[in-house]
Amino acid sequence: MHIKASSVDAVAIIEIARPEKKNALTAAMYRMMSDAVHAAGADETVCALLITGQPGVFTAGNDLEDFMQRPPANFDSPVFRFMQAVVDCEKPIVAAVNGAAVGIGTTLLLHCDLVYLADNVRLAMPFVSLGLVPEFASSLLLQQLMGRAKAAEKLLLGEPITAVEAVELGIANAVLPAAEVLPHAQRMAARFKALAPGAVRDTKRLMRARSKDEIDRAMREEALVFIERLKSPEVKEALQAFFEKRKPDFSKC
Repeated sequence: MHIKASSVDAVAIIEIARPEKKNALTAAMYRMMSDAVHAAGADETVCALLITGQPGVFTAGNDLEDFMQRPPANFDSPVFRFMQAVVDCEKPIVAAVNGAAVGIGTTLLLHCDLVYLADNVRLAMPFVSLGLVPEFASSLLLQQLMGRAKAAEKLLLGEPITAVEAVELGIANAVLPAAEVLPHAQRMAARFKALAPGAVRDTKRLMRARSKDEIDRAMREEALVFIERLKSPEVKEALQAFFEKRKPDFSKC
């Protein structure tokens, strides 16, 4: 199983466990994560969710081979269903991130309530270099967090984000030594066990109330463009170059 779901001290833990592929995500893995998020949300014994990866990698993003064999065709596709499950989750979501977090590995963090990063973390959103566009409402949320100019660096140029910069930009709460990230995140998630669950739920809802519709709309707008981009010559060239381990040449696309 590449997605491991468990519960510890009233915290539902969703672990991405495919280290041999750098935790690259397939359609089947998105389905399992969606199911795990929904199950945790419905379980009255769960006070919070914790999403984590492996000691050396959070996720390398989409498994490109699987992604092109089973491309998302509409907003009901597994990847978009997972995004919606996260956005709709009423319980706090905590992220413990080690190593690389690429693509959705970074945009997912924009929807987590508490984010803890290892000092070896490297966040990156190389959508444009693959001929694609941002997803998970990142084209909206990154501008709100860091302003248009800085967001342009991260989305248009694909400039990476260090762990320290992620905290400065408001993406994460703290940077810790790699070995301390998961235990710290578990402790923080477990703190919700002692809090009034209704008050936690209502506070999270109020924090997102003014932006929820805007986020939903941005995700759908991005998804429509993303799906169309998947059919483009630029994506074909980018993926062929990726598998051939060369730089893409978009001059003839």
